[in-house]
Amino acid sequence: MLEMALNHLVISLLEYTSTVYSMLMSLLLYLLFLLFLPLCIASQHWKALFDQRASCSCRQARKGEESSRNEAPARKQAETFDPDNTGYISTEKFRSLLQRHGSELDPHKLEVLLALADSNSEGRICYQDFVNLMSNKRSNSFRQAILQGNRRLCSKALLEETGLSLSQRLIRHVAYETLPREIDRKWYYDSYTCCPPPWFMITITIVEVAFFLYNGVVLDRFVLQVTHPLYLKNTLLYHPQLRAQAWRYLTYIFMHAGIEHLGLNVVLQLLVGVPLEMVHGAARISFVYVAGVVAGSLAVSVADMTAPVVGSSGGVYALVSAHLANIVMNWSGMKCQFKLLRMAVALICMSFEFGRAVWLRFHPSAYPPCPHPSFMAHLGGVMVGITLGVIILRNYEQRLQDQTLWWIFLSIYVIFVLFAIFWNIFAYSLLDLKLPPPP
Repeated sequence: MLEMALNHLVISLLEYTSTVYSMLMSLLLYLLFLLFLPLCIASQHWKALFDQRASCSCRQARKGEESSRNEAPARKQAETFDPDNTGYISTEKFRSLLQRHGSELDPHKLEVLLALADSNSEGRICYQDFVNLMSNKRSNSFRQAILQGNRRLCSKALLEETGLSLSQRLIRHVAYETLPREIDRKWYYDSYTCCPPPWFMITITIVEVAFFLYNGVVLDRFVLQVTHPLYLKNTLLYHPQLRAQAWRYLTYIFMHAGIEHLGLNVVLQLLVGVPLEMVHGAARISFVYVAGVVAGSLAVSVADMTAPVVGSSGGVYALVSAHLANIVMNWSGMKCQFKLLRMAVALICMSFEFGRAVWLRFHPSAYPPCPHPSFMAHLGGVMVGITLGVIILRNYEQRLQDQTLWWIFLSIYVIFVLFAIFWNIFAYSLLDLKLPPPP
């Protein structure tokens, strides 16, 4: 009797501790969000003021630009074609300038500048467009520059266009949900063809649901499948005793603790992942997702060495945290409706799911001595999202290899992966841990 009372007391204390811990983590996330949001808005305000002053006169902008060695002759000649300092060059003079100095320019830049001249229907080119392209100010948004030349005198926002079909309204909605700059939204709206469709996130979701239904039929359990004694015998989930089987660091995403775990992950994947894939493409979004998945399992193998891992929360949290961070960092430019309320709802859902994972981790296991799955994969996914994910989402239609932060964060990620590999090879034997028996 006394032993049962003590066990009940220990369970209650563990539940209370995990609940308090999840509440503290949620409060910390909200405090960081509330602190980060005003700073980002203020930085965007000062940036807007600076850009407004910098663009008030094309003549002032010309004085502030530093010419490179190869492009200086063309820029000097461009000023001679605008003696009245109007800020514009006729397309005829502009083409003669390119033909005269084309050999001094990068071939890719020459092609885009010619396309910009051909696409302009007003008979003139804005000098600032020329300077921006030549100085790498918009370092690889060349197609956007062509679009900007077409719409230079068109101040009508994409949101104001009427008579759109259902598919066009959907594309416009996705553009406003994910892109902070109007020129990017217009380019995406004009160029998106739904070919290929967002196949990656849809395929991953279908496979996850299929595996869950299969396991539910085999185990005859759909709620908290992880408590079934045969659950750990599956060859897909990560188990510390079977960490030498490398595929488990990735395939664990197809196993979920229960329908409550699968449901939230699927909803977030479809509501956030599909629009992001429609805008940024399957290659970039799949990279963020898979990087979050791998970082999640490796984080567990380093920080929670005795626990297994299940669920796609690492990849989901990478995408969602990258999207939320991108919204905050471009707060003034994002035009999605009710963005503050929706961010609060997303944070509440993420905190609820994370709290559930913490509670389950410290809840007494149904098959001791093996503990319940770890929650560290969530944190690994968040770290990938706010580093690599943010860089990818902030550079729509631009080459990532030209971004310094991309190489910095990618190097950090590679170093972490290499460290975790060596840790899994040597640390377990050196620390002499008592691991749970293999399933």
